[in-house]
Amino acid sequence: MAEKEEIKENEKLENKKEEKEKKNESKEMVPKEDYDALDDHFKRILAEFENYKKRSQKERETLYNSILSDVVEVILPVLDNLENAVKVNTKDEEYKKGIELVLKQFNDVLRSKGVEEIKAEGETFDPELHEAVRSVQDEEKGEKEIVEVYRKGYKVGSKVIRHSMVAVAN
Repeated sequence: MAEKEEIKENEKLENKKEEKEKKNESKEMVPKEDYDALDDHFKRILAEFENYKKRSQKERETLYNSILSDVVEVILPVLDNLENAVKVNTKDEEYKKGIELVLKQFNDVLRSKGVEEIKAEGETFDPELHEAVRSVQDEEKGEKEIVEVYRKGYKVGSKVIRHSMVAVAN
């Protein structure tokens, strides 16, 4: 009797193994064409996501530079006034040093934010960077050479915040 029970037990185990094997066989692997299509789709989505990240990073930088240039543009007259205050003769040297320190600090802050002064005097006139308000005839100067700067210009990266106001020779 024990043998019959043992045989039945073995048959049950074998049946379970066969059922598991059948289930595993019935779970077909994904056909190669479907796998390739899914792989291609995944790669395309990944590439689109990478492009999205790059595009949004560039948009953030552009927006940052735009906002920065708007703020700096409003503050530039204050900088001009500080520069004019430094040029004025005064008997109080400590006062003048104070103004110079404030001007230096102001310029350092602008520089740290990527704001650059546009080079002008002695340079060749460039309508992208300079605004000509006067023409001077001077044989010693080259053609379209900037001889005098009336107002400094500034830029952030390649974006001009304010054009330099200049006098151009010849």
